Amino acid sequence: MTSDMKICIVSDSHDRSPPLVAAIMEAQASGAQAVIHCGDLIGVNTLRASLEIGIPIHAVHGNNIGDVAAMYGMMKKTGGLFTYHGQEAVLELGGRRIFVTHMPHHGHAFACTGDYDLVCHGHSHAAHVGTQADVNGGRCWLVNPGSVAGIDAPRVDAVPTWILGDLERMHFEIRTLRQPILEV
Repeated sequence: MTSDMKICIVSDSHDRSPPLVAAIMEAQASGAQAVIHCGDLIGVNTLRASLEIGIPIHAVHGNNIGDVAAMYGMMKKTGGLFTYHGQEAVLELGGRRIFVTHMPHHGHAFACTGDYDLVCHGHSHAAHVGTQADVNGGRCWLVNPGSVAGIDAPRVDAVPTWILGDLERMHFEIRTLRQPILEV
């Protein structure tokens, strides 16, 4: 049974805290109850302001791993508010089975298994929402939130992107940050 739950899906913050905070705050204002970070978070300082918002954050490695020991150390200090899953995560949120990874080819492979309702990945910095056929004849949602930092996106007019997901309706909307991001 699914429950009415919205989530914020982000990726590729690359040590830029202000856009990550802005996305989480916008998601919270839209009813999000959890954050999934699909990797390339890099450092613990990127998370400090985001954790103050009070929404649970689940994160995985990326190919730019950063200080793994510091990430696990921070996780121990947050009382469950931050969970650093390592290379990949299997979550159950809102009654949905979710697989989280950084690399697109891993995301596509796990979407094919039929074991998950949603697979989230990052890496390409290009936001995408779609479904993929699975081995059971069904379809799995496969989403990439792009880069919440808005860097190195494949488009010239690259903007910070993230996804607001509604797990009850299985609806995923690519969002761009509405407020200007000031780097400090």
